[in-house]
Amino acid sequence: MAELRVCATGDVPESSARRFDIEGHRLCVVHLPSSDSVGAWYVIGDECSHADYSLAEGDLWPEDCAIECPQHGSTFSLATGEPRSFPATRPVPTYSVQIDGDNVMVVLP
Repeated sequence: MAELRVCATGDVPESSARRFDIEGHRLCVVHLPSSDSVGAWYVIGDECSHADYSLAEGDLWPEDCAIECPQHGSTFSLATGEPRSFPATRPVPTYSVQIDGDNVMVVLP
């Protein structure tokens, strides 16, 4: 397992998601508002488990800590990757994320 820099914190504004391709991994980096100055950060696999669509292009549901696939409407937990609605039935991968200064770091398998 390796900890790698995915992007700068400024690359993903609060309340948004963005796709990054790192060492063969297609990642969706999500920055949600939180009570601290850093915000809440999540990194999940960017490919919907139902069909090959980018989750980073979907809508965020901050109150549910979820993201919605823009094509068929499946929602996924940002914390666990588990699908919360059909048609997706399989989870997407989740990754450990750390903020190191201005860098978003992720642990990849």
